[in-house]
Order: sequence, then C-alpha cells, then structure tokens
Amino acid sequence: MPGHIVTSYDTDLENLRRSISEMGGIAEKMTGEATQALVRQDGVLAQAVIAADKRLDTLQRDIEERSVLLIARRQPMAVDLRETISAIRVSGDLERIGDLAKNVAKRVMAIADHAPAQKIVLGVRHMSDLAEGQLKDVLDAYASRDTKAAQDVWNRDGEIDALYNSLFRELLTYMMEDPRNISFCTHLLFCAKNVERIGDHTTNIAETIHYLATGENFVGDRPKNDASNYATVEPGA
Repeated sequence: MPGHIVTSYDTDLENLRRSISEMGGIAEKMTGEATQALVRQDGVLAQAVIAADKRLDTLQRDIEERSVLLIARRQPMAVDLRETISAIRVSGDLERIGDLAKNVAKRVMAIADHAPAQKIVLGVRHMSDLAEGQLKDVLDAYASRDTKAAQDVWNRDGEIDALYNSLFRELLTYMMEDPRNISFCTHLLFCAKNVERIGDHTTNIAETIHYLATGENFVGDRPKNDASNYATVEPGA
C-alpha cells in the first residue's frame, strides 16, 4: 500500500495495527492458559488469566479512541476508512475473547474443590484447541490481509459447534446419572459455551478481514452447527 503525503497519517495506521497485534497476542495467551488452568485445576494460573484481562480492556478502549480521532482528523476514504473501522471491530472481538477466557478462569476457581471428570474436561480442551487454532490463523490472516485464510477460518466454525453439541449432551447425561455431578457439570457447560463463543468471535474477525480487503461482506450464511438449544436427553438413555 503506497504511503501518504502526511507521514504521521501512516504512523497512525501502523500504531493501530501494532495495538491489534498486541491484543491478539494477549487474547491467544489468555485462551490457552484458561484451558490449561481448567485441565490442571490450577487456581494460580486462573488468577493470572483474570488479571490479564485489564490490559486487553485498556488496549481496546485506546484503539477505539484513536480510531475516532483518526477519522475526525484525517477523514479517511476507501481502504484507509475500512482499515480504521476494521480496527474498531477486531479490537471489540478480541476484547470479548478475553472476557470469555476470563470467564473460563473464574469457573476454574468455582470448581477448585471438585474432583474433575477428566474425560469431559478433555472434551472442553479439544474444543479450546480448535478455537485457539482458529484465533491464531485469523490473526495471521488479519496481519497479511489474506482473504483466503480468513475464508478458511470462517468455514471451520461449524467444527467447534459440532463438538459443543456432543459435549452438551454428554454433560446432561452425567447430571442425570448422578445429581452430585450437577454443580461441576454446570460450570463445565458454561466453560464449553465460552469456548464456542470464542470460535464465533474468530469468525467475526474473518468476516472483517474480507470486508477490509474487498470492501464487501461475505455472501451466504455462516456454517453454524450449534443445535444445543434443541438438545434433550431421555431418562435412561
């Protein structure tokens, strides 16, 4: 992309990109560590994830404020305007990813005294591995403006939904088999939902990349496979 006559204009845009990159790194780290804390029942690591969210919130507010000032001062057009609007959108999604990772960490603290059903916990970990992979890939796509890679992330969102459906049913079964499992399984169900939502936000970022690079929105419906709203488990199943 050719530079602008006013050098500080390029600097403003580059600073936005760097802040998004920093937010992405923090969000990736929080997502991975929240899952590790859940699997290991590590309260110290969970507290570190919770504390990291403050930096993410600060960066998101800063990006939003600088983007508004850039629009007011520079009156950007075409790709420059799309990049500024995209920075606001992506920072919002990354901030929400941080919130969701923090929520998982809080659940770790809530179930610290329960003996985890390791098989189910590993199911959440598998979901999180997919979500982390999507987040990494979509951040790389944003940095390189790679619409093909963004499309790939967009297409993969249904995989996390399918895993969530399976885990949802399994958790319901555990709760029906033994009421003593209800508290732990409920917290784990919320953890799984948070991970599923992280996948949704990576899909949002993929759509923003497509808009940034082409000026157009994705055509067609998202490949959603979340059927948990309709899921039931019959007694004795």
